[in-house]
Amino acid sequence: MGDENNKADNESMVQSLDPKQRSRRDFLEGAGTTAVLGAAIPVLGVSTVHAQQGSATASATSTIRLTVNGQSRTVEVGDNWTLAELLRDQLDLTGTKIGCNRSECGACTVIMNGKPVYSCSQLAVWADGAEITTVEGLAQNGQLSPLQQSFVDNNGPQCGFCTPGQLMTATALLANNPSPDSDQVKQALVGNLCRCSNYNAIVEAVVMAGEKQGAVA
Repeated sequence: MGDENNKADNESMVQSLDPKQRSRRDFLEGAGTTAVLGAAIPVLGVSTVHAQQGSATASATSTIRLTVNGQSRTVEVGDNWTLAELLRDQLDLTGTKIGCNRSECGACTVIMNGKPVYSCSQLAVWADGAEITTVEGLAQNGQLSPLQQSFVDNNGPQCGFCTPGQLMTATALLANNPSPDSDQVKQALVGNLCRCSNYNAIVEAVVMAGEKQGAVA
């Protein structure tokens, strides 16, 4: 009788460990238990050392020098800061927006050494010695750049949240291709999402800016 009970217990244990044998309800209940136990670990003092190590890592800093919108800056940054955090929280350049914060939406795009980059996925320490342009650096002497004015004329902005990233990517495009056609604009802006779905107006704005730029040249 005892052997049969042990066998039943073993089979029950194997079944609970086999994900193919577990229902979604079993999984969720198990996950809940794991979460509760995980939350209790710091209380028991098990992860105190790891918490202290994490705190030490978070407090590490570096001094970097970079040029932002034509101005030389020397800044002490946390080694875990992103470029977006540096620009927004330390340099007060809040035109750079944080949308998805994982390199998908493009709202945080800035120009770094001539190329558009997602500032949410660039560490601030990587920008040491770099030249950065944000949307605040486009207007000169109170005058909108031709691209910014074209966005206004073509109703490019809707809610406006994605507009800074769109402008920065398009600015980098026009610097390398002064008169892009609509297909080239679409290809360049593929990494910039517009949740208002105002893509046609944005493409038209960039194409028009290129045409005016070409006419002036």
